[in-house]
Amino acid sequence: MPARTHIRTTHPATGSVEVRLPWWAIALPALAFAALLLLIAGSGEAHAAAADPAISRLLARIAVLVTG
Repeated sequence: MPARTHIRTTHPATGSVEVRLPWWAIALPALAFAALLLLIAGSGEAHAAAADPAISRLLARIAVLVTG
């Protein structure tokens, strides 16, 4: 006897596509981006980075834009 297959329709009747992501699909990339940005921003205290202030000025401008 063949097994019955259950087909679940997740699309609304209006024809649009509904995309549902789990919470970690947004949280993990955002957390990784924030961690890498903090690593880059914290490298301004290193002695080798003191010769190139352009990166620290760029990060300072980004911080001003993000904070409002």
